[in-house]
Amino acid sequence: MRQKSSMATIVIDHKLCKKCGICAVFCPKKIYSFSALDGLKVVKEKECTACDMCVIMCPDFAIKILKEKV
Repeated sequence: MRQKSSMATIVIDHKLCKKCGICAVFCPKKIYSFSALDGLKVVKEKECTACDMCVIMCPDFAIKILKEKV
């Protein structure tokens, strides 16, 4: 069975993000790049499956995934 790729836009509120990196650890697709100096960056947004693990695990509610219906 072929899995449909979802179109998702990842929105990070950098004012709320405390640079803990939890989202990067729990992302099954490794969408994020994280470093203590640079903080969080989205590096593979097109591979996001919109599973919401990053949203669920973020203790600061700093991530939103906007899902587009395909």
